[in-house]
Amino acid sequence: MKSAILSVGTEILFGQITNTNTVYLSRKLNFMGIDVMYHETVGDNPERVKQVMRRMLSEVDLIITTGGLGPTQDDLTKEMAAEVMGCELRLHEESLEKIRGYFTRTGRVMSENNVKQAMLPVDDGIILPNNGGTAPGCIFEKNGKIIICLPGPPREMTKMFEESVDPYLRSKTSDVIYYRMLRIFGIGEGQLESMLENLITGQTDPTIATYAKEGEVSVRITSKRKTMEEAAAAVDKMAAEVGRIAGDAVYSYDDEDLKDVVAKKLIENNLSISCAESCTGGLFAGTLIGVDGISSVFERGLVTYSNRAKEEELGVSSETLEKFGAVSEETAREMTAGLKKKTGSRVCISVTGIAGPTGGTAEKPVGLVYICADFDGKTVCNEYRVRPVSRNWIRNYTVMLMLNMINKLI
Repeated sequence: MKSAILSVGTEILFGQITNTNTVYLSRKLNFMGIDVMYHETVGDNPERVKQVMRRMLSEVDLIITTGGLGPTQDDLTKEMAAEVMGCELRLHEESLEKIRGYFTRTGRVMSENNVKQAMLPVDDGIILPNNGGTAPGCIFEKNGKIIICLPGPPREMTKMFEESVDPYLRSKTSDVIYYRMLRIFGIGEGQLESMLENLITGQTDPTIATYAKEGEVSVRITSKRKTMEEAAAAVDKMAAEVGRIAGDAVYSYDDEDLKDVVAKKLIENNLSISCAESCTGGLFAGTLIGVDGISSVFERGLVTYSNRAKEEELGVSSETLEKFGAVSEETAREMTAGLKKKTGSRVCISVTGIAGPTGGTAEKPVGLVYICADFDGKTVCNEYRVRPVSRNWIRNYTVMLMLNMINKLI
């Protein structure tokens, strides 16, 4: 089955709200084995809504709409769908009573225009109850084509989909789609694609696709089979092969952020952690502290930006700073050693570098970073040359490098 998702609402076009409904619906449909061919957004204009619906129906079997089911005059999605499908709307008394009950429960006065929401395809459609709001949804089905109208508020839309639409669509499909998203750090998209060339060339099922993200690459492995068990087995087998090729650059097989992977390891193993930051200015600590539950292991974060701070807080010697400079392996090692001595944390990590855009030299260019980490006495110190895209890019990518170092060290 081929499908399209149509979001209705001028406020989406104006950028006044973020359209999360499309992401949710795409994932759900893909898991059911329903191919999503189009995403489209149209404003509250009846003629344009009809025009888009007709064009979509010439290419797909199913349209799911969100938005335009409210009580105002510009809420016309359901009416336009009925016109396109050649169906009649009439008052659905049960829905009207539910709407009245909703207003009574919430202590509000129902306006007469809310009656419009109970105008539904009673004779030639399916009514979808809204157990989280006032706008019922509905399904039009005719001549092998389907339009499903859902409310726009994400909470209402999600509830209606899970309660009513999900079982309806599952009865219409024979295949399921299962996928896993692998997250990879330290290998560029082009290099990774070359490494996976033998798997990608001539692929049928499962399929492999790579996606470049900021500082990392995701690999999506997808299988479409008759049962979820068959699809999952095929994907898992291919994921293991990708992991064999990419090695420890794969940090997650379940689409997790690197910060969450590291935090989980720290928490599950009860590993205390402290950090000392120079060029990242507390960004690493802020990133890790953003994970729920990290308070059980996060000891402290020090921003030792100046040479004086490095000396006073971490015991870095003035001789080291004078001879090798603040941005050096020697300084990074002394920062970590001082942090270890001061906190006693099992994991200690320090960073010093040049975030730019100024301050670089031919010998020490912008983007030069030293990261030193210690885990139970095992110390690793690496030099990195981060692409000098911007100051923020260098700082953000450096945090990824720090997280990756801890992940591998643990």
